[in-house]
Amino acid sequence: MRILLSVVLTAAFTTPRSLAAVMEKRITYAEASAIAASNIAPALAATPTGAYASDDPNDSYYDLFQEETPEAVRTRVGLGPLGADILGPQNIPMEEQYPDLLAPPSTDAGTVLNSKWSFSQSHNRLQSGGWARQQTETDMPIATTMAGVNMRLTAGSIREMHWHTAAEWSYMLAGSARITAINADGRNYIQDIYPGDLWYFPAGIPHSIQALNDTNPEGCEFLLVFDNGAFSEDSTFMLSDWLAHTPKEVLAKNFHTDISMFNHIPENALYIFPAPVPPSIEVDCELADGPTGTTPSPYAFHLSQIPGTPLEGGSVKVVDSRTFTVSTTISAAEVTVNAGGLRELHWHPTQPEWTFFIEGEARITSFASSASARTFTYQAGDIAYIPPSYGHYVENIGNSTLKFLEIFNSPYYQDISLTQWLALTPPEMVSAHLQLPIDFVMSLNKTKAVVV
Repeated sequence: MRILLSVVLTAAFTTPRSLAAVMEKRITYAEASAIAASNIAPALAATPTGAYASDDPNDSYYDLFQEETPEAVRTRVGLGPLGADILGPQNIPMEEQYPDLLAPPSTDAGTVLNSKWSFSQSHNRLQSGGWARQQTETDMPIATTMAGVNMRLTAGSIREMHWHTAAEWSYMLAGSARITAINADGRNYIQDIYPGDLWYFPAGIPHSIQALNDTNPEGCEFLLVFDNGAFSEDSTFMLSDWLAHTPKEVLAKNFHTDISMFNHIPENALYIFPAPVPPSIEVDCELADGPTGTTPSPYAFHLSQIPGTPLEGGSVKVVDSRTFTVSTTISAAEVTVNAGGLRELHWHPTQPEWTFFIEGEARITSFASSASARTFTYQAGDIAYIPPSYGHYVENIGNSTLKFLEIFNSPYYQDISLTQWLALTPPEMVSAHLQLPIDFVMSLNKTKAVVV
């Protein structure tokens, strides 16, 4: 639709050709912008507002460090190398995984707290039926709002019946498991979970997890995320632990039975323990059927059955309280980035991002404002933590698909795309900031790309 330009004419329209076009007829915004592009771009290029950003090469050294001995050296344009080789002892396997700390890009500056943790660095709790290792703010002090646990159960083994003060969100990494729970109204819930599926238990909801063997004879492995960075898996309220610390006389009175009934309850918490693989879910549901029925909102979400949204450089699945209604404190996105692709420059307005890498190798630079930025490299099994509003990207620096989870302590998933922000701002404004040609600014995608 043609519109009459009623704005103050800027220097873009001071030539006779452009002024006449505006004054004598109604023109489209695209036509006006094209005229502006022909007049503003040369003027801006000739009048820089300050020194230009460095052209130093800042590509990842991840591949290089796999092939050669890592060295603390970066090339600078016209100035030669910065840094020097290492003469003392080296922890080469560690330096191969942290190339951007040993030889950081020149764009890094200031101080940003450590934003990387690997479950490989976590102390593991070994049990007869599996293991569990965790990350809390003790391990990564910047991660104040969420904590994570990586847990493995052999077929039939049980993460014993328990509850805790934090909400629990989970993603099944491999194999399958059966979850059980009840709510405060006495309604129960039983469901089988498969790779790529989720569950969520609100704080205080009692539940259990038992490994199956229908997709993997070895059981299962999954990721747990809690909506409190200080939460420790060691501080859960476990059934066996509670009864072991309650007088047996009280137990007998509570359950209307003889005290001898409790002669064999465990002295200590079971936590993870082996058991036979359970019968079919139909049998378990029938045996646990109660008078008030099942929970009105499911505690599980079969994300594996939801098709991802295809993108230019990968795909994304978003799940939050709008689709998984019970998950009121945690939202997430499952993102894939093709080789050479990029999770575009963006930020999350009010909530930090707790990221878990499932496959591939990635690079993230966190921009913390005040001329502070730092770059980290991640591999499968690593955790990234990006505080609220920190600008960042996630680059696939490997040769295969990068897959990761973006997880938020929020009922809704939100992000702001840098490209979309620039595209939906008057182009003259953007050009004045970044000395970019108007025609380039006008070509920016007004639709959020997510992965490019």
